[in-house]
Amino acid sequence: MLPDRAAIFAYLTILSGSAGRLVISLVYFLIVANTLTLGEFGLFATASATGLILSRMLAFGFVSPVYRVATVKPRLLGTYLAGFAALAALSLPVIAAAAMLAYVFLFADRLGALPFALILVAEILCWRLVEVVAIVNNGLRRFRQAALLVIIGSSLRTVAALLFAAFGRHSLEIWAIAYLVATTATLSLALIFFLPPMRLRFVRRLYPRRMADAVYAGAAEIVFYVQAELDKLLMLALAGERVAGLYAIAMRVIDLTAMPVRSFNQMLVQKIMKDRGLAGGAGRLALVEAGIAVISVGGLVAVIVALQPFPGLLGRNVAEASYLFLPLLLVPAFRNLVEYHAELLYARERTGSRIALLLAITGLKAALLSWAMLRFPANEAWAPWLNLVFGAVYVLSAAVTYRLLAQAGGRVTASRTAP
Repeated sequence: MLPDRAAIFAYLTILSGSAGRLVISLVYFLIVANTLTLGEFGLFATASATGLILSRMLAFGFVSPVYRVATVKPRLLGTYLAGFAALAALSLPVIAAAAMLAYVFLFADRLGALPFALILVAEILCWRLVEVVAIVNNGLRRFRQAALLVIIGSSLRTVAALLFAAFGRHSLEIWAIAYLVATTATLSLALIFFLPPMRLRFVRRLYPRRMADAVYAGAAEIVFYVQAELDKLLMLALAGERVAGLYAIAMRVIDLTAMPVRSFNQMLVQKIMKDRGLAGGAGRLALVEAGIAVISVGGLVAVIVALQPFPGLLGRNVAEASYLFLPLLLVPAFRNLVEYHAELLYARERTGSRIALLLAITGLKAALLSWAMLRFPANEAWAPWLNLVFGAVYVLSAAVTYRLLAQAGGRVTASRTAP
């Protein structure tokens, strides 16, 4: 795939939005991480991760058909969004039941029901719908609008964090209220100013044919985010709130380094959807993976280098968690490459295989992470072992992904320039 000028411009537009979001998200993250106690931040991070997972149940995964139709048949977008709205309403009782189970098993003795509910409403009802509006804009190749919407959302959260830090009381319950208000304001702006004009029409006969794809894609999204966020939940269950807070801070820094890679993934998925595949050999595949790995690790190295002369640069709590950065040095590369593999399978509509692979990854990660935590519990001796945990997950993901794509007759690669 040799990118033309339009593709390069589109990527740079998405990347500029990611860069803006990166800076604003970093400010937001630093304020919240250093205003809450480590235990409270650990609870917030794990509750937010729970909401992120459950938000993928909204509309039973019908976001996937909405994105596909926005990408290839935009004239049907109003019809599909009408179906999304109806399915979203039907999915809410199922999501509520799942949220109650998560609260009972993980949070009942640690976090009040009210802040937990507020965080989940912010993630599931508000931010997920903001993401849907951004997804629609991306599908229509309105990349500038999508990037601006995400930046506005991150900015409003940052303003809420600043007001929270300036407020006299710094409890998790007060932050949950501020978080919900900021996310609700973002949703209002998204629906008023960023949703493209269209006529919503509910055409019942269209939806049964798309529900199989939706449910499969939704299940794959849920499993993907379960495996992505599982480590945070296991940290809370096995090591308590404080260690969960330290780990959540480290992983949040790692996650911020992934934004350029995600911009590349987004462009690649659209290219594969439109062209029904991408030609290329093993050498190009290796080059793309190497580029993703270098960018991922390079971002974390930059943070480590910046903190050497100024250990308190990012605040007290981040400084306390910074000893985890170097032991987790290879984790960003492995995490981002697993996400890249999942996007390849999604683009080629290998949804059932994607679910099976993600389930296998989730089981492997849970087993290895639990072993490392229980075998090396003292003084965070488990941290270096996580490179092997995520490395094993990557090896499984790569082996299965490329085998599946080869069986499908789809030689999939990206451009000659690494992302």
